[in-house]
Amino acid sequence: MSTTELVLPNARQGAIVASHSPLESIQSADGEYLTFRLGREEYGIDILSVQEIRSYSAPTRIANAPEFIKGVIDLRGVIVPIVDLRLKFGLDDAGYDQFTVIVILNIGQRVVGVVVDAVSDVVQLSPEQTRPAPAFGPGVDSDYLLGIGSIGGADGQPARLLQLVNIQRLISGSELGLIDTAPSRT
Repeated sequence: MSTTELVLPNARQGAIVASHSPLESIQSADGEYLTFRLGREEYGIDILSVQEIRSYSAPTRIANAPEFIKGVIDLRGVIVPIVDLRLKFGLDDAGYDQFTVIVILNIGQRVVGVVVDAVSDVVQLSPEQTRPAPAFGPGVDSDYLLGIGSIGGADGQPARLLQLVNIQRLISGSELGLIDTAPSRT
C-alpha cells in the first residue's frame, strides 16, 4: 500500500507556533486554520504549524508508551512520534479507514504527527468569528483550547463550530511531554 502525502503550499517548514496566554488574541498568525474531524466534532489548528498531511499507516509501537501515543514512523529519515488525538481526548476508539490521516506538525524544534479521523479544509477566521474558550472548573483540562470559531450560519443554517486548539500547548503538556518547553541552552 503506497503512502499518500500532501504538503500544504502555505505551510512553512520549521514554523513555530507561539503559545497564547488568556489575554492574547486567539487568532492564528495569519487567521488560517486546518480543520479536522474527531468523531462528530470539528477542530482547528494554526495552519503555520502544519508541515504535511499523510494517509494513515500503522506506526511502530513503543513499549510502555501511553495508549494515545501510537508509536513512531520514519519520515524521510526523521523518527516522528504519532499521537492519536481521538484517544488523547478520551473519545471512542474508531477504526482507521481511507479518510484517517496523520497530520505532520512542526512544533518548536520537533516534528510530531497526530492521527485524526479526517481533514476537512483550510479556513480563514476573522476576529469576529472567534470567541474565547468557555471557563471550565478544575475537573476539565482545557488548557489547550484557544477558543471557538464559527463558520457559516447564513440563510437560516446553523453555524459550524470549531474548537480551536493550541497544538503546541497540547503536545507539550505534562501528560504528553513530547516537546520540551524549557529554553534551550546554547
